[in-house]
Amino acid sequence: MIAPREWDAAAAAAYVKMPTDADDKYSRGVVGVRTGSRQFAGAAVLGVCAAWRAGAGMVRYVGPDLVGSLVLQRRPETVLVGGRVQAWVIGSGTSAESREADEEQALRRLLGGVAPVVVDAGALDLASGASAPLVLTPHAGEFARLRRQVGLDESAHDDAAGAAADAADDAAVAETARVLNATVLRKGARTVVATPGGWSAAVRAGTPWLATAGTGDVLGGVLGAILAAHADEIAADREMLGPLAATAAFVHGAAGRQAAGVEAASGRGGHPLTALEVADAVPGVLGALAAGAAS
Repeated sequence: MIAPREWDAAAAAAYVKMPTDADDKYSRGVVGVRTGSRQFAGAAVLGVCAAWRAGAGMVRYVGPDLVGSLVLQRRPETVLVGGRVQAWVIGSGTSAESREADEEQALRRLLGGVAPVVVDAGALDLASGASAPLVLTPHAGEFARLRRQVGLDESAHDDAAGAAADAADDAAVAETARVLNATVLRKGARTVVATPGGWSAAVRAGTPWLATAGTGDVLGGVLGAILAAHADEIAADREMLGPLAATAAFVHGAAGRQAAGVEAASGRGGHPLTALEVADAVPGVLGALAAGAAS
Protein backbone atom coordinates (compact mmCIF):
# COMPACT_ATOMS: atom_id res chain seq x y z
CA MET A 1 0.00 0.00 0.00
CA ILE A 2 1.04 3.62 -0.49
CA ALA A 3 2.35 5.20 2.71
CA PRO A 4 -0.02 7.76 4.26
CA ARG A 5 0.78 11.38 3.58
CA GLU A 6 1.91 13.45 6.55
CA TRP A 7 -0.95 15.82 7.36
CA ASP A 8 0.42 19.22 8.28
CA ALA A 9 -0.81 22.79 8.75
CA ALA A 10 -0.86 23.53 5.04
CA ALA A 11 -2.98 20.45 4.34
CA ALA A 12 -5.35 21.18 7.22
CA ALA A 13 -5.78 24.85 6.27
CA ALA A 14 -7.41 23.86 2.99
CA TYR A 15 -10.32 22.33 4.93
CA VAL A 16 -10.95 25.12 7.45
CA LYS A 17 -14.19 26.80 6.42
CA MET A 18 -14.53 30.45 7.38
CA PRO A 19 -17.99 32.03 7.74
CA THR A 20 -19.18 34.67 5.29
CA ASP A 21 -21.78 37.43 5.50
CA ALA A 22 -24.22 35.06 3.81
CA ASP A 23 -23.99 32.43 6.57
CA ASP A 24 -26.42 31.79 9.41
CA LYS A 25 -26.31 29.31 12.27
CA TYR A 26 -27.71 26.54 10.09
CA SER A 27 -25.33 27.00 7.18
CA ARG A 28 -22.41 27.09 9.66
CA GLY A 29 -23.35 23.50 10.59
CA VAL A 30 -25.56 21.93 13.27
CA VAL A 31 -23.93 19.22 15.39
CA GLY A 32 -26.00 16.65 17.25
CA VAL A 33 -24.23 15.22 20.30
CA ARG A 34 -25.60 11.98 21.76
CA THR A 35 -22.92 11.14 24.30
CA GLY A 36 -22.33 10.93 28.03
CA SER A 37 -24.05 9.05 30.82
CA ARG A 38 -24.72 9.48 34.51
CA GLN A 39 -21.38 7.76 35.17
CA PHE A 40 -19.42 9.79 32.60
CA ALA A 41 -21.31 13.06 32.26
CA GLY A 42 -18.14 15.01 31.56
CA ALA A 43 -17.73 13.36 28.16
CA ALA A 44 -20.83 15.15 26.94
CA VAL A 45 -19.78 18.49 28.42
CA LEU A 46 -16.35 18.24 26.78
CA GLY A 47 -17.67 17.17 23.39
CA VAL A 48 -20.29 19.92 23.33
CA CYS A 49 -17.75 22.56 24.38
CA ALA A 50 -15.35 21.40 21.69
CA ALA A 51 -18.01 21.49 18.98
CA TRP A 52 -18.87 25.08 19.89
CA ARG A 53 -15.22 26.10 20.03
CA ALA A 54 -14.60 24.48 16.63
CA GLY A 55 -17.12 26.76 14.96
CA ALA A 56 -20.46 24.95 14.99
CA GLY A 57 -23.41 27.18 14.21
CA MET A 58 -25.57 25.22 16.64
CA VAL A 59 -25.11 22.25 18.94
CA ARG A 60 -28.00 20.02 19.98
CA TYR A 61 -27.47 17.70 22.95
CA VAL A 62 -29.52 14.50 23.32
CA GLY A 63 -29.03 12.46 26.47
CA PRO A 64 -29.95 12.00 30.13
CA ASP A 65 -31.61 15.01 31.78
CA LEU A 66 -28.89 15.22 34.42
CA VAL A 67 -26.19 15.37 31.77
CA GLY A 68 -28.14 17.93 29.77
CA SER A 69 -28.35 20.19 32.82
CA LEU A 70 -24.57 19.99 33.25
CA VAL A 71 -24.08 20.79 29.57
CA LEU A 72 -26.25 23.90 29.91
CA GLN A 73 -24.34 25.05 32.99
CA ARG A 74 -21.15 25.10 30.95
CA ARG A 75 -22.56 26.02 27.52
CA PRO A 76 -25.99 27.68 27.80
CA GLU A 77 -26.07 28.19 24.02
CA THR A 78 -26.71 24.46 23.61
CA VAL A 79 -30.16 23.31 22.45
CA LEU A 80 -31.81 20.37 24.19
CA VAL A 81 -34.65 19.82 21.71
CA GLY A 82 -34.66 17.90 18.46
CA GLY A 83 -34.39 19.37 15.00
CA ARG A 84 -32.09 19.67 12.02
CA VAL A 85 -28.67 18.02 12.45
CA GLN A 86 -25.89 17.93 9.86
CA ALA A 87 -23.45 15.67 11.74
CA TRP A 88 -23.73 13.47 14.82
CA VAL A 89 -21.25 12.56 17.55
CA ILE A 90 -22.15 9.39 19.46
CA GLY A 91 -20.67 6.95 21.95
CA SER A 92 -18.28 9.04 24.06
CA GLY A 93 -18.78 8.44 27.77
CA THR A 94 -21.08 5.47 27.22
CA SER A 95 -20.73 1.70 27.49
CA ALA A 96 -22.11 -1.00 25.22
CA GLU A 97 -22.57 -3.24 28.27
CA SER A 98 -24.94 -0.83 30.01
CA ARG A 99 -26.74 0.42 26.91
CA GLU A 100 -30.52 0.04 27.06
CA ALA A 101 -32.59 -1.32 24.18
CA ASP A 102 -34.30 1.98 23.33
CA GLU A 103 -30.95 3.77 23.23
CA GLU A 104 -29.54 1.14 20.90
CA GLN A 105 -32.52 1.56 18.59
CA ALA A 106 -32.01 5.32 18.54
CA LEU A 107 -28.31 4.95 17.74
CA ARG A 108 -29.01 2.46 14.97
CA ARG A 109 -31.44 4.95 13.40
CA LEU A 110 -28.64 7.53 13.28
CA LEU A 111 -26.22 4.96 11.88
CA GLY A 112 -28.76 4.15 9.18
CA GLY A 113 -29.39 7.79 8.29
CA VAL A 114 -27.84 10.19 5.82
CA ALA A 115 -25.99 12.60 8.14
CA PRO A 116 -22.33 11.77 8.86
CA VAL A 117 -21.69 10.21 12.27
CA VAL A 118 -18.59 10.34 14.47
CA VAL A 119 -18.58 7.00 16.32
CA ASP A 120 -16.53 6.70 19.51
CA ALA A 121 -16.10 4.49 22.55
CA GLY A 122 -19.38 2.85 23.62
CA ALA A 123 -20.97 2.95 20.14
CA LEU A 124 -18.12 1.40 18.13
CA ASP A 125 -19.69 -2.06 18.40
CA LEU A 126 -22.66 -0.79 16.32
CA ALA A 127 -20.58 0.38 13.35
CA SER A 128 -20.64 -2.87 11.39
CA GLY A 129 -23.35 -2.76 8.72
CA ALA A 130 -24.17 0.93 9.20
CA SER A 131 -25.11 2.86 6.05
CA ALA A 132 -24.49 6.45 7.20
CA PRO A 133 -21.16 8.13 6.38
CA LEU A 134 -19.02 7.15 9.38
CA VAL A 135 -15.80 8.25 11.03
CA LEU A 136 -14.75 5.77 13.71
CA THR A 137 -12.38 7.16 16.36
CA PRO A 138 -10.95 4.26 18.41
CA HIS A 139 -7.85 4.38 20.56
CA ALA A 140 -5.47 1.41 20.39
CA GLY A 141 -7.45 -0.86 22.73
CA GLU A 142 -10.78 -0.08 21.09
CA PHE A 143 -9.18 -0.57 17.68
CA ALA A 144 -8.06 -4.09 18.62
CA ARG A 145 -11.58 -4.95 19.87
CA LEU A 146 -13.13 -3.51 16.73
CA ARG A 147 -10.93 -5.72 14.55
CA ARG A 148 -11.81 -8.81 16.59
CA GLN A 149 -15.49 -8.00 16.22
CA VAL A 150 -15.29 -8.09 12.42
CA GLY A 151 -13.06 -11.18 12.30
CA LEU A 152 -9.71 -9.49 11.65
CA ASP A 153 -6.45 -10.33 13.37
CA GLU A 154 -5.32 -7.92 16.03
CA SER A 155 -2.75 -5.49 14.69
CA ALA A 156 -0.15 -6.30 17.31
CA HIS A 157 3.47 -5.93 16.27
CA ASP A 158 5.42 -6.32 19.49
CA ASP A 159 8.59 -7.28 17.64
CA ALA A 160 8.37 -4.37 15.21
CA ALA A 161 9.72 -0.88 15.75
CA GLY A 162 9.99 2.42 13.96
CA ALA A 163 9.07 2.31 10.28
CA ALA A 164 8.04 -1.36 10.48
CA ALA A 165 5.58 -0.64 13.27
CA ASP A 166 4.19 2.36 11.40
CA ALA A 167 3.70 0.28 8.26
CA ALA A 168 1.86 -2.40 10.24
CA ASP A 169 -0.39 0.23 11.79
CA ASP A 170 -1.08 1.81 8.41
CA ALA A 171 -2.04 -1.52 6.86
CA ALA A 172 -4.31 -2.45 9.76
CA VAL A 173 -6.17 0.87 9.74
CA ALA A 174 -6.61 0.72 5.95
CA GLU A 175 -7.89 -2.85 6.14
CA THR A 176 -10.35 -2.00 8.89
CA ALA A 177 -11.68 0.96 6.89
CA ARG A 178 -12.28 -1.28 3.87
CA VAL A 179 -13.99 -4.05 5.83
CA LEU A 180 -16.29 -1.68 7.74
CA ASN A 181 -16.82 0.68 4.77
CA ALA A 182 -16.08 3.55 7.14
CA THR A 183 -13.35 6.11 7.62
CA VAL A 184 -11.18 5.09 10.56
CA LEU A 185 -9.20 7.53 12.72
CA ARG A 186 -6.99 5.42 14.99
CA LYS A 187 -5.94 7.75 17.81
CA GLY A 188 -2.41 7.79 19.16
CA ALA A 189 0.87 9.68 19.28
CA ARG A 190 0.85 9.04 15.53
CA THR A 191 -2.80 9.21 14.51
CA VAL A 192 -3.62 7.32 11.31
CA VAL A 193 -6.67 8.06 9.16
CA ALA A 194 -7.86 5.83 6.31
CA THR A 195 -10.95 5.74 4.09
CA PRO A 196 -12.60 2.75 2.41
CA GLY A 197 -11.40 4.07 -0.97
CA GLY A 198 -7.73 3.90 0.01
CA TRP A 199 -6.95 7.51 1.01
CA SER A 200 -4.79 7.75 4.12
CA ALA A 201 -2.86 10.24 6.22
CA ALA A 202 -0.75 10.30 9.36
CA VAL A 203 -0.97 13.13 11.89
CA ARG A 204 1.82 13.92 14.37
CA ALA A 205 0.57 17.31 15.53
CA GLY A 206 0.09 16.42 19.18
CA THR A 207 2.07 16.13 22.39
CA PRO A 208 2.34 13.42 25.07
CA TRP A 209 0.63 15.87 27.42
CA LEU A 210 -2.60 14.99 25.56
CA ALA A 211 -2.56 11.56 27.21
CA THR A 212 -5.12 12.55 29.83
CA ALA A 213 -8.80 11.86 30.42
CA GLY A 214 -11.32 13.61 28.20
CA THR A 215 -9.11 14.68 25.31
CA GLY A 216 -10.69 12.07 23.05
CA ASP A 217 -14.10 13.55 23.82
CA VAL A 218 -12.76 16.93 22.71
CA LEU A 219 -11.55 15.41 19.44
CA GLY A 220 -15.05 14.04 18.81
CA GLY A 221 -16.61 17.47 19.22
CA VAL A 222 -14.04 19.14 16.95
CA LEU A 223 -14.58 16.48 14.30
CA GLY A 224 -18.36 16.79 14.54
CA ALA A 225 -18.19 20.54 13.92
CA ILE A 226 -15.88 20.13 10.95
CA LEU A 227 -18.11 17.45 9.39
CA ALA A 228 -21.27 19.51 9.92
CA ALA A 229 -19.66 22.48 8.16
CA HIS A 230 -18.89 20.26 5.14
CA ALA A 231 -22.09 18.18 5.12
CA ASP A 232 -22.93 18.96 1.49
CA GLU A 233 -19.47 17.93 0.26
CA ILE A 234 -19.66 14.68 2.25
CA ALA A 235 -23.05 13.88 0.74
CA ALA A 236 -21.50 14.20 -2.72
CA ASP A 237 -18.30 12.26 -1.90
CA ARG A 238 -17.79 10.23 1.27
CA GLU A 239 -14.04 10.10 0.66
CA MET A 240 -14.07 13.71 1.90
CA LEU A 241 -14.34 12.22 5.38
CA GLY A 242 -10.65 11.30 5.23
CA PRO A 243 -9.10 14.76 4.87
CA LEU A 244 -11.73 16.25 7.18
CA ALA A 245 -10.91 13.70 9.90
CA ALA A 246 -7.19 14.30 9.45
CA THR A 247 -7.81 18.03 9.74
CA ALA A 248 -9.72 17.53 13.00
CA ALA A 249 -6.83 15.43 14.34
CA PHE A 250 -4.36 18.15 13.37
CA VAL A 251 -6.45 20.89 15.02
CA HIS A 252 -6.85 18.78 18.16
CA GLY A 253 -3.12 18.04 18.35
CA ALA A 254 -2.12 21.64 17.74
CA ALA A 255 -4.58 22.80 20.41
CA GLY A 256 -3.02 20.31 22.80
CA ARG A 257 0.44 21.69 22.14
CA GLN A 258 -0.82 25.22 22.64
CA ALA A 259 -2.67 24.33 25.86
CA ALA A 260 0.45 22.57 27.20
CA GLY A 261 2.74 25.46 26.31
CA VAL A 262 4.92 23.32 24.04
CA GLU A 263 7.56 25.32 22.19
CA ALA A 264 6.35 25.84 18.63
CA ALA A 265 9.78 25.59 17.03
CA SER A 266 11.32 22.66 18.91
CA GLY A 267 8.22 20.79 20.06
CA ARG A 268 9.83 20.40 23.49
CA GLY A 269 8.84 21.45 26.95
CA GLY A 270 5.29 22.05 28.06
CA HIS A 271 3.26 21.27 31.15
CA PRO A 272 0.18 19.27 32.20
CA LEU A 273 -3.16 20.20 30.68
CA THR A 274 -6.82 19.36 31.06
CA ALA A 275 -9.20 18.40 28.29
CA LEU A 276 -11.25 21.57 28.65
CA GLU A 277 -8.09 23.62 28.14
CA VAL A 278 -7.57 21.80 24.85
CA ALA A 279 -11.09 22.72 23.74
CA ASP A 280 -10.48 26.35 24.69
CA ALA A 281 -7.33 26.43 22.55
CA VAL A 282 -9.14 25.23 19.41
CA PRO A 283 -10.36 28.68 18.21
CA GLY A 284 -6.81 30.06 18.18
CA VAL A 285 -5.59 27.10 16.15
CA LEU A 286 -8.40 27.48 13.62
CA GLY A 287 -7.74 31.20 13.35
CA ALA A 288 -4.05 30.60 12.78
CA LEU A 289 -4.78 27.98 10.12
CA ALA A 290 -7.12 30.37 8.35
CA ALA A 291 -4.36 32.98 8.40
CA GLY A 292 -1.76 30.44 7.25
CA ALA A 293 0.22 30.77 10.46
CA ALA A 294 -0.33 27.48 12.33
CA SER A 295 2.66 25.20 12.88
